[in-house]
Amino acid sequence: MAIYEDLAGRTALIAGGATLIGSELARAFVRQGCNVVIADINVEGGQDAAIRCGKQGIFVETDVTNDAAIDACIHSARAAFGGVDFLINVTTSYLDDGLATSREDWLKALDVGLVGGAILAQKLSEELGERKGAIVNFSSISAHRAQAGRFVYPAIKAAVAQLTRSQALEFASRGVRVNAVTPGWTWSNIMKVISSDDRAKVDELGGAFHMPGRIADASELAGAVLFLCSESASFVTGSEVAVDGGYLALGPEQTGNPISTLMEG
Repeated sequence: MAIYEDLAGRTALIAGGATLIGSELARAFVRQGCNVVIADINVEGGQDAAIRCGKQGIFVETDVTNDAAIDACIHSARAAFGGVDFLINVTTSYLDDGLATSREDWLKALDVGLVGGAILAQKLSEELGERKGAIVNFSSISAHRAQAGRFVYPAIKAAVAQLTRSQALEFASRGVRVNAVTPGWTWSNIMKVISSDDRAKVDELGGAFHMPGRIADASELAGAVLFLCSESASFVTGSEVAVDGGYLALGPEQTGNPISTLMEG
């Protein structure tokens, strides 16, 4: 992984940092010489992620649907490390029953997966401007494709992509860049749960949708996030960076060659 010397000594706040993806990002920032604030509602996972980061990491129990909890998290970040340079919004919700999703679940999922990150950015806007920081949001390939039986998650991720563009324009005058990472299928908490922790099974199924023939490791998202926070991306803002193994480039034919099949017939 590339070394970005300009990241050393700076601080990243990772909302959703207790997740498999979030904790991998935290360690990647630490390897760059950064401090990390792991903000998550999952106490056990957050504490474990912070321990893995050593003295450069702290965990702050944070409910992103609660403004007082967000304020307390930001206060803890300032007390520990002097301030926040990078906001990484990984937090999401998988409350999604498609057409049958209740209003209560719609609103809860939006609060977790969209509004929480927007409020974090709002509350950190001055600080990020003063420190010439960056924001990286997490969208998804689900934002760009119809998916059977799923309404809420794709809608939230599409909203995150649009929020990223709007934030990029709003924050530009402050010297803050805002971008989104758009992952394909990635080995993550939800994949572990729905596959009963069977990575081989997920690679076999999901591999057909990705050019490398497998799904991504959580650590493979880190390179894009670090790049977007670094000065190497000084003229990159309002963008979605696909880390999707070619998922969005593939059409319905996937990796097959139907023309060849027709010719053989």
